[in-house]
Amino acid sequence: MEDLKSYQEQLLQALDEYIVQAELEAGDIFVLGCSSSEVAGGVIGKCSNLEIGEMIVSTIKDTLVQKKIHLAVQGCEHINRSLVIEKEVAKYQQFEIVSVVPALHAGGAAAVAAFKLFQNPVVVEKITAQGGIDIGDTSIGMHIQHVQVPVRTSIKEIGGAHVTYLRTRPKLIGGIRAVYE
Repeated sequence: MEDLKSYQEQLLQALDEYIVQAELEAGDIFVLGCSSSEVAGGVIGKCSNLEIGEMIVSTIKDTLVQKKIHLAVQGCEHINRSLVIEKEVAKYQQFEIVSVVPALHAGGAAAVAAFKLFQNPVVVEKITAQGGIDIGDTSIGMHIQHVQVPVRTSIKEIGGAHVTYLRTRPKLIGGIRAVYE
């Protein structure tokens, strides 16, 4: 599929630019929110596409594995935006594992793809990630550590989906006497 190759090229360029700016470290967690419907030019939640979901999840997973960064994939609101993550990461981070298996129309294509592609997938209700990408305005902010900082790349859309990138920075606390650098 020609569109799928084009989407993947956009995603790879976006990831390259994001990784340079976000400065994620080995062991960090990266959250993906993705509407395959929006990527395909449709309306979020109306025409989930497993092929698109699998391409996006596998592309991001392959990129992050090289950097030893963990991937968490957010499901849709029908599973309360819970996330698919590797069981060893969930246990290490002490994330509470919940009972649900993402489905195409209750979780979405990316969450289904993650459940299929991960070695030992589990679903957790919430996480605190150090960065992420939101493809199609799926609202990943609730899973990103405070303070969130937008990252700008040259890729504003993947297919028909608007893309937002987030990273974090430490909170600046204290008063007028505080020194930060």
